[in-house]
Amino acid sequence: MLTALADPIVAIATAPGRGAVGIVRVSGRGLQPLVRSLCGRDLPPRVAVYGPFLDAHGQALDQGLALYFPAPHSYTGEDVLELQAHGGPVLLQLLVARCLQAAQAPDPATGQPRLPRLRLAEPGEFTQRAFLNDKLDLAQAEAVADLIDASTEAAARSAGRSLAGAFSREVATLRERIVELRMLVEATLDFPEEEIDFLQQADARGRLARVAQALDAVLAQARQGALLREGMTVVLAGQPNVGKSSLLNALAGAELAIVTPIAGTTRDKVSQTIQIEGVPVHVIDTAGLRRPEDATDEVERIGMARSWEAIADADAVLLLHDLTRAGQPDYEAGDAAIRERLAKLGVAADKLVHVDNKADAVTDAAAGDSALETAGAAPDAARATAGWGTDTGAASAPAPRVRLSALTGAGLDTLRHLLLQRAGWQQTTEGVFIARERHVQALRRARGHLDAARAWMEQGDTALDLFAEELRLAHDALGAITGAFTADELLGEIFSRFCIGK
Repeated sequence: MLTALADPIVAIATAPGRGAVGIVRVSGRGLQPLVRSLCGRDLPPRVAVYGPFLDAHGQALDQGLALYFPAPHSYTGEDVLELQAHGGPVLLQLLVARCLQAAQAPDPATGQPRLPRLRLAEPGEFTQRAFLNDKLDLAQAEAVADLIDASTEAAARSAGRSLAGAFSREVATLRERIVELRMLVEATLDFPEEEIDFLQQADARGRLARVAQALDAVLAQARQGALLREGMTVVLAGQPNVGKSSLLNALAGAELAIVTPIAGTTRDKVSQTIQIEGVPVHVIDTAGLRRPEDATDEVERIGMARSWEAIADADAVLLLHDLTRAGQPDYEAGDAAIRERLAKLGVAADKLVHVDNKADAVTDAAAGDSALETAGAAPDAARATAGWGTDTGAASAPAPRVRLSALTGAGLDTLRHLLLQRAGWQQTTEGVFIARERHVQALRRARGHLDAARAWMEQGDTALDLFAEELRLAHDALGAITGAFTADELLGEIFSRFCIGK
């Protein structure tokens, strides 16, 4: 993906469109001749200098601030020039073109091109150079993109912690502790004739257990960070006219979906991202579900097919039920068919929440046993009613039910808390660092290798080499997080998702 990393690069570093200020950034080695051509003089290091940006004829293209950062004291670790101009898109493109033209023009002092290989930067190339020049590790580099893309305040703060190195320090500490344990194992392997049992004296078993415990704590934080970054996808499903669109509008606090008494009003997916306690929640309203033969036309059949696709890919499914139709044979048969289809799709209980809607339109007596939770009940009461327990865990609990009214908003807070619990959110952002799914997977791999190492250790001296190998693999898995052991293909995948100019 990213080639010719020794070439100097240039790009617009601000977002597309008009703005008060726009930045053009150049990074490379030996930028001084280019600086003199563009600014008409040398610039002092790390000092903002106001003046003209000159075209090829010495005329001012614009007036603005120029900053020069000599290597290695810059974002990329190379010489960096930043031109802060007025933020018109045409003007910024002219400045980029001027940089490319000035780079090819001969320097009066030498007669050679000032910066002959200057080219446009590819996505993420500035940050990739910062990583390759040891200005950032890989987790910090990813945090740059996550900070830019953060959709909530909590996500932005957590990305800032990762960028400052909080996550990297945790990983580095784990790797150091594993290295210490590896040294003990290697000493035992190197001196088998010694009567001293290095592993027993150094409490290798206890050390391994403590490393595993510390890794579990980091993994728990990483899961929280991944949830802040990715959010959770929630699909609203159910028969036509159970109130899915009304619930979407109520959760979003805006009229996003058309709501009418006519069955089948929603023909395709309608999506909206909301936040609950800082966690992004991607809510998808789907077409009403019924038997394909009952569909009124081909458009409705396609809409239902897309609904089932969304359900299969969701992190959580809210299956809505209409309390005003509870007990009606045709309606109950339709709900039973949906539950059967959900079971065939493998939608487990820990992914499903039953939502009894339209509580405002029925009395408690009319609602019957379907209302297992009263509207507006406290979150703790909701968990107890739904079978949530500290011993059994969410995975073994039955799918909970929530009674609410999308029209009046009663019960919505209970539903919001239940969604966070379904996602595994701890309801705190203190100390949480942003993380990605690859980080979580790397931590899980490391944990698996520690478990294998413990098993080999229990077999005594005959399996010490395998014990040492599992420790090495755990060490390498953690190194993949910060880039100590990372394939070039992964680097290309990571940095290609950055914006150009960053």
